[in-house]
Amino acid sequence: MKNIYIGKKVRLIARNPKEDAARMAVWQRDTEFARLQDSDPIRLWNASQNTEWIEKQQKGDAFEGIEFAILTLDDQKVIGSCGLDGISWHDRTSWVGIGIGERDYWGKGCGTDAMHILTRYAFEELGLYRLNLNVFSYNMRAIRSYEKIGYKVEGTVREALHRDGKRYDLIFMGLLREDFRF
Repeated sequence: MKNIYIGKKVRLIARNPKEDAARMAVWQRDTEFARLQDSDPIRLWNASQNTEWIEKQQKGDAFEGIEFAILTLDDQKVIGSCGLDGISWHDRTSWVGIGIGERDYWGKGCGTDAMHILTRYAFEELGLYRLNLNVFSYNMRAIRSYEKIGYKVEGTVREALHRDGKRYDLIFMGLLREDFRF
């Protein structure tokens, strides 16, 4: 029987509030990373604030969201996180999200591998039918990654985001179970 949490480059593991919070505080200092994660103005959180946020998520209803840390297989380093949020069991849908905080691992396929594991988990283990995500138009690396897994652009909110004096689109992508490349 295969381990559903392991891919070719990474594995998904449970979040550790104190360790992950300290990593997140470092990652959030990288404004490029922060601007890939959220449309709100970036702000700094310290490790204590991040710990509270992670613990609150973990105490929440596991039927609405599931979070993982991303661990590399080669050097056993936590490089980011991913998860499912807003799970609708009636509709068998969920939103997905990912963030690779360690810059040394950007563009090396670790995020694609993590999303593949998360997507496989959502479809095979949880029995979901559809996954949704949104991404900023300037994040071409993420868009290519999602497309490799099978996500399709389903809509665009034109010029929804204002960054550094420019306007950017918010792109909505979706994936149906039958379109997933297991």
